[in-house]
Amino acid sequence: MTDCFAGQTVEAARRSLTARFKSGKIDSPELDARILVGAALGLDLTGVIAAATRPVTAAEAARLEDFVCRRLNGEPVARILNCKEFWGLPLQLSAATLVPRPDTETVVALALQMLRAGPDADRPRIVDIGTGSGAILLALLSELPDAMGVGTDISAAALRTASANARDLGLAGRAAFVACDYVSALSGAFDLIVSNPPYIRSAEINGLATEVRDHDPLGALDGGRDGMDAYRALIPRAVRLLAPGGALALEVGLDQGADVEQLMAAAGLTLREPPRTDLAGIPRAVAGRKLPS
Repeated sequence: MTDCFAGQTVEAARRSLTARFKSGKIDSPELDARILVGAALGLDLTGVIAAATRPVTAAEAARLEDFVCRRLNGEPVARILNCKEFWGLPLQLSAATLVPRPDTETVVALALQMLRAGPDADRPRIVDIGTGSGAILLALLSELPDAMGVGTDISAAALRTASANARDLGLAGRAAFVACDYVSALSGAFDLIVSNPPYIRSAEINGLATEVRDHDPLGALDGGRDGMDAYRALIPRAVRLLAPGGALALEVGLDQGADVEQLMAAAGLTLREPPRTDLAGIPRAVAGRKLPS
């Protein structure tokens, strides 16, 4: 079937691909088909429409068929294209990084709220623990032109990806990336600390969607028996690095918000802001503030 798209018009190829994705039980067949046709032909979504009547070349057809096979085998579109938009920013991905998801934008929104409501800082200092692709940190720096940030990760490969994203977005001058366990290599005082830690219960990993289970790095997913291992480790360490009045904002899994807030309170943070919910109304980001001295 490697040449099944060759000679078809772009529109016919898109329709054919949509039908194959529907038959293959792909969750978003129309959108995935438009994106992959565009990527195979080097066109954006507007370009796909404008080129609707032109034929697909043999080389384009072969490239598109490769994309299709990978998608039907459960590889997410973001992995196939090696990029994903987050907070309006195009981000490179690698095998060492999670695909950033819309749920995580709740952390960015809550973190901005906490920072702007806290003590004035001429040049806010930010840490993103387990930065991966750099998604959260770079989103915050894009909104805060005077801020400086550090992303930490235990994966050198992830840090290379984050560094490349910072460079591509013109943010490299305000972002540094450090290989360490949580914040073990950092010192000083920071105004904002954020993280999307691993929080899936170990026993639930095998039940995740193929797109996640087989393509996201296990270390970025597995939160231990109850999904709380990373929170227990990072919260007290993060609090020690917060400046007086500084804030900690974390993504949480389903039904974990109250437990994470208890850990924050036990570490001395005040909890005055309600959790930020995702589009499904599920509490997805929680935050606490360190009392001023």
